[in-house]
Amino acid sequence: MMMVTSLPLKGIPGSYGPPLIGSLKDRLDYFWFQGQDTFFRSRVAKYQSTVFRTNIPPSFPFIGVDPRIIAITDCKSFEALFDMSLVEKKDILVGSYMPSVSYTGSTRVVAYLDTSEERHAVIKTFAMETLKKASRTWVAVLQESLGRMFETLEKEVKEKGKASFIAPVQRCLFRFLCKVLVGADPLAVPEIGEDGWIILDEWLALQLLPTVKTGAVPQPLEEILFHSFPFPFFMVSNGYRKIYEFLKKEGRSFIDSAKKDYGLTEEEILHNIIFVIGFNAFGGFSVFLPSLLNAIGTDTGLQAQLRAEVKHTMQTHAGRLSFQAIEDMNLVKSTVYEVLRLNPPVALQFARARRDFELESYECKYGIRKGELLCGYQTLAMRDSRVFSDSEKFVADRFTKENGGEALLNHLFWSNGPQTGSPTINNKQCAAKDYVVATAWLIVAEIFSRYESFGTDGSSSITSLQESRMMLNQC
Repeated sequence: MMMVTSLPLKGIPGSYGPPLIGSLKDRLDYFWFQGQDTFFRSRVAKYQSTVFRTNIPPSFPFIGVDPRIIAITDCKSFEALFDMSLVEKKDILVGSYMPSVSYTGSTRVVAYLDTSEERHAVIKTFAMETLKKASRTWVAVLQESLGRMFETLEKEVKEKGKASFIAPVQRCLFRFLCKVLVGADPLAVPEIGEDGWIILDEWLALQLLPTVKTGAVPQPLEEILFHSFPFPFFMVSNGYRKIYEFLKKEGRSFIDSAKKDYGLTEEEILHNIIFVIGFNAFGGFSVFLPSLLNAIGTDTGLQAQLRAEVKHTMQTHAGRLSFQAIEDMNLVKSTVYEVLRLNPPVALQFARARRDFELESYECKYGIRKGELLCGYQTLAMRDSRVFSDSEKFVADRFTKENGGEALLNHLFWSNGPQTGSPTINNKQCAAKDYVVATAWLIVAEIFSRYESFGTDGSSSITSLQESRMMLNQC
């Protein structure tokens, strides 16, 4: 008879240190002396544990922002962050620090609502249904927006020998998201068409500055200027109002329909959709797409394989790009998943213990007390060597069916839940989870319909674009 042994219960290693001094030391390590990745890795090594206590910035005692967390850096423990019977997600999207609700029109948008709150279900339903309706025109609108972006990049590469893709990518994303989700084309309002993406950048930056390293100014000026206080909304209020008025006018049909279908107020609709467009989608894609372009653009062997798969698949789909076509592109899909694994758009995922419970890791359990803040460092958890072989290495075909990699999707957590999971009103998984990966697949397929190859400098510039004779039709 086999013996079933339970995991031993252990105390969580680590320390918060003396008041103020402990959090200051950890803050300097996090931003200055070590950096985010070394900060977590060094503590895993020090405590010989993937779960430990530490502080992470910011720390604003005068407004109740507590830096104390329980860090989670392995796949098995990470799963507790998604169990809504164990944890809650009220006002902890970016940790104990929550930007002022002034940034969202004095509205607590759905990302800050816990599943137990009444408005969560109706607003998340609104978000999921909006995405579902948008899927009818998703491919065509994306191709149109990408076409404008590629024209810009081609011209600049031809004239200057290389082209920064950050601004063109963000301009493309902004137009695509506004048009496909709300039916509001930024090109209809010249000021918004030209500067809307910059407004969103500034709006995002001020909310997140206390939590990220910028490198914009040398230390210790960065600590003093960027990480010592939350930034007031009035610094970007004029720009936010322009985006608000643009969507209110150009998206009138969308707003009226949402008010009727979901019983939401106009303010709830507008501020939530701005957050979905600006924070969730635009912000996430602005981080993820450069990583994707660089991963492919610096690997000519991978490009040849992707190009062959795209061309072969399109031959069986009458040359038309669609959601159905990309489902058959196994290497394209796996490449996107692998970039999400190694470079998740959001490195940290937070949850607060809803009740006392025992957190299971591989070799032991840890007692978690109600109210304690859990912080999953996804970048390290997604490199868990117990789950992913060659976990620090980029392996483009890791998730292909041929390699049996589909089972690994259970451990791909970039969307605040496993890739095999589904967003519902009862969880906090990203409503656009499936649309994000599908959009990335479509972008890769579109690239290799237009170009035989492209090159990047591994940073932020396209260095070459070699045209292809194959052009895909819009769905």
